[in-house]
Amino acid sequence: MKQEYEALFTPWKIGNVEIKNRIVMCSMGGTSIFGWMEPNHFDKEAANFLLERAKNNVGLILPGIAPIRDPMGGRWLYQNPGKFRKLKEYMEEFHKTGAKLFIQITAGFGRAMAVNDLMVAMTKNKVLGTLGKPIFNMDYILASASATPNRWADGVMSRPFTVEEIHELVEAFAKTAKMCKDAGVDGIEVHAVHEGYTLDQFATKYTNQRTDEYGGSFENRYRIAAEIVKAIKRDCGDDFPVSLRYSVVSKTKGFRQGALPEETDFVEVGRDMAESEKAAKFLQDAGYDMLNCDNGTYDAWYWAHPPAYMPMNCNLEYVKHIKKFVDIPVVCAGRMTPEDGAAAVRAGDIDAVGVARQFLTDPAWVTKLMEDRCEDIKPCICCHNACFTMAHHEGSANDQDLFDALFMSRCALNPQTMQSKKYRIVKTGHPKKIAVIGGGIGGMESALVLAARGHKVDLYEKTNELGGVFIPAAAPSYKEKDRELIEWYRRAIERSDVTVHRNTEVKDVASLGADEVIVATGAAPRSLPVPGAEKAIEATEFLRGREVGDRVVIVGGGLTGCEIAYDLILSGKHPTIVEMKNDLIAVRGVCLANSSFLRETLALHKAPVYLETSVREIRADGVTLRGKDGKDFDVACDDVILSVGYEPRPLVPASRHVHIVGDANGVGNLRTVIWRAWDVCMKL
Repeated sequence: MKQEYEALFTPWKIGNVEIKNRIVMCSMGGTSIFGWMEPNHFDKEAANFLLERAKNNVGLILPGIAPIRDPMGGRWLYQNPGKFRKLKEYMEEFHKTGAKLFIQITAGFGRAMAVNDLMVAMTKNKVLGTLGKPIFNMDYILASASATPNRWADGVMSRPFTVEEIHELVEAFAKTAKMCKDAGVDGIEVHAVHEGYTLDQFATKYTNQRTDEYGGSFENRYRIAAEIVKAIKRDCGDDFPVSLRYSVVSKTKGFRQGALPEETDFVEVGRDMAESEKAAKFLQDAGYDMLNCDNGTYDAWYWAHPPAYMPMNCNLEYVKHIKKFVDIPVVCAGRMTPEDGAAAVRAGDIDAVGVARQFLTDPAWVTKLMEDRCEDIKPCICCHNACFTMAHHEGSANDQDLFDALFMSRCALNPQTMQSKKYRIVKTGHPKKIAVIGGGIGGMESALVLAARGHKVDLYEKTNELGGVFIPAAAPSYKEKDRELIEWYRRAIERSDVTVHRNTEVKDVASLGADEVIVATGAAPRSLPVPGAEKAIEATEFLRGREVGDRVVIVGGGLTGCEIAYDLILSGKHPTIVEMKNDLIAVRGVCLANSSFLRETLALHKAPVYLETSVREIRADGVTLRGKDGKDFDVACDDVILSVGYEPRPLVPASRHVHIVGDANGVGNLRTVIWRAWDVCMKL
């Protein structure tokens, strides 16, 4: 391997447990080895997911969080002995890889619980709440340190835990940890004084207004976290390591108000650095053997779940600072690069590098790093389009598809992640000649899957470069990972058996002489039927490099429109957004971590946003708009960019031997493009 990475592949210890290298796979929702809702369920899909990563040279693996009490049915985790019997068998196999595994257990979500509309109804309607209580006891699921508003739904409040319930929680942690130890697990991670979950709601001042021994003073707010580790050590012994998931600073200005990376002058309502210095030492002295660190809360979610707009290594400087105040190991997570992570380990600034979503995209990325095959690593682009689709906009609770809510930690770029039975490459017994028309992501993915299955594949692209509409989509400065993904696809196509025909526009499908045809010709931008629309610039035209003036009106406040506005802000320009809906990015599937960053950035820079507003006319010097009050008004600008959506444009309609994939089959995102390609190509 390259010398710059060698520091990542040195051993270290958490307590008395030696870890073979400095790479930690952090927990992700959906990868829990324990089923959340069924007694004695052991998640085989998650178990296989974790084992594959362990076989690919990860040092320490942390499965997804296991609630100490099942959200459905309310059983304590330790009351499900069947799970632990299966875990013991699994650990024997797991340890053959040389990796170590800590189970992460959580006290719950409290006000951070991503409630959907049904859950909201159960909290507000006493009859529904009573009827549903044996299945979903929302009163307990939402319980917190104090009566505080839910992050996702207006009018939903958490009620305070009783002291008796707190004592039950503490003992439940100890009992569960003991069962994990007896099953051969290497350690426990307590979740968490982190990200605004339940234990963090006790720790931070803005969410804890208690007046008993669990509120008020610093020691009282951190008391429950201290009692948990002491109880675990009491039952499991001092040599059984206990890690703590820990947010160094909250980066929070108030309920539903985060602090962006560029904000330095704000009042922290959660944990500031001065308190964190004290808290880290306090938690170490209580008995924790490691701090697994990042920043943020659900109110500032983009720190703990950084989208592409967040800087690389966004939490590193904070974690490096907090290490000065403890003697136990610290891990840093948050868009960590191997280069900077290795440098920080080599300098003694951190002890290990925490990585999560990259393991969804490419299970073998650590092995590839070791083998000097970095160019083969399929990059995570931080889109959250499959792993974390919890969305929120005005008038919604958690606007998330139920299937996504039940099955997280899948990957937009890798359908096989956590779906190994549904998506798999099976060699065909009847190879065919298959033509793929369109060299965008949908076309390239189709070609790769078909070639892997043994078909003879010809890929036709009318331009001289592969990538399609994703090329302009990846143009903004902050989308370096998107550009890396395009290069990954191009290399994969070059190394495959796919025959590529560039600068070849297909007009007659029959002339290709193919047994099957895949049409991946994408979509075309919608027009805006208003006077002067021809004066506007289409979004992809701008992204391809079209120059614009200082004042720019963007018509369309969806994800693309808001990203363009952010790109303009980074360039020092002044965007204005016009949107017909009652909120920006008011769609299902766009993670709140992504959307809140963009909304808060626009607000910070005082970019005008006109909601429930339509365009009446576009002129050379501005636009005429109609507001929700029905009155027209003018906004001056230098240029207008249209971002009003796209319409599928398949070259030909589907038929028995013609199959439509990608945006040509329905405009979506990379997840829909890539997964649909697999859905079609696995059947040919």
